[in-house]
Amino acid sequence: MFTEFTYSLRRYLWQILGWGITFSLVALYLMSLYKPLVEQQAQMLSLIKAYGENFMAFFGGGSDFLSPGGYLDFGFFSYMPVVAGIFAVIFGAGLLVGDEERGTLDLIMAHPISRTSLFWGRLLAFVVGLMGILLLTWVGFALGIPMAGWDINPFVLLLPHLTMWALLLLIGALALFLSLVIPSRTLAASLSAGLLVASYFVTSLARINNQLKTLNDFSPMKYFQGGNALDGLNWQYFLGLLGFTVLFILLAWLLFQRRDIRVGGEGTWTIPKFSLDMMWDWKKWGKKETIAQKTKGD
Repeated sequence: MFTEFTYSLRRYLWQILGWGITFSLVALYLMSLYKPLVEQQAQMLSLIKAYGENFMAFFGGGSDFLSPGGYLDFGFFSYMPVVAGIFAVIFGAGLLVGDEERGTLDLIMAHPISRTSLFWGRLLAFVVGLMGILLLTWVGFALGIPMAGWDINPFVLLLPHLTMWALLLLIGALALFLSLVIPSRTLAASLSAGLLVASYFVTSLARINNQLKTLNDFSPMKYFQGGNALDGLNWQYFLGLLGFTVLFILLAWLLFQRRDIRVGGEGTWTIPKFSLDMMWDWKKWGKKETIAQKTKGD
């Protein structure tokens, strides 16, 4: 298992560093903008008043958007789960099926390694990979604390990243599960990303439309705290996200144990190509059948 873990982690190392350093730079730049926004607070408040309360509510902001938690939630964590979710669904959907569609998974399984070791080794790499991206993001926020002039402990900033980690794990586990149900990695990733985007809009619209409250109860984004976690982590929400993550992981593990490994090129959903050559073959097949029927009749 450890061999598969280190192999998968090295395989995605540059992607992890690329996403993590990019998010870290965005976080650092966001912190540098805090003081200028505070100095122009009057203009910002008039601008928000012009847009209306619903505009701020849709993006998770409120009247306290210049507090540390409100600023982080509105400026970063309100949209970043959707952006980072792209990495989670690609990583999760291709964790096992990627090699299967390339025709290399059956060669890997020919070595003395159990399916359980392969599954959990790669899954652990996925968990650690997401953790690495979010730790790099946290470094950007921690380095930006002096720029923003906040008097808070840098480790408190880990709380929003912790709840984001739980949400991304859920999305990645869903993508992994769907990749073992649907015979196409691309379609599994697309469905997972579509559900994440739908969850984002349902939760955002539920802040301004009470009729969506019931539907919002089934939205994972509702249980993502974002910057509001600075005021205290909601352990019920956090453990709920992890609980559904474990459920999808166990289902995926059971499916992988019973799976017939496909060779490269198998299992994709395609629309049959109708061509003149195929029509000509059908005509010839029909004529042959007619001749055979006539011969049988004679």
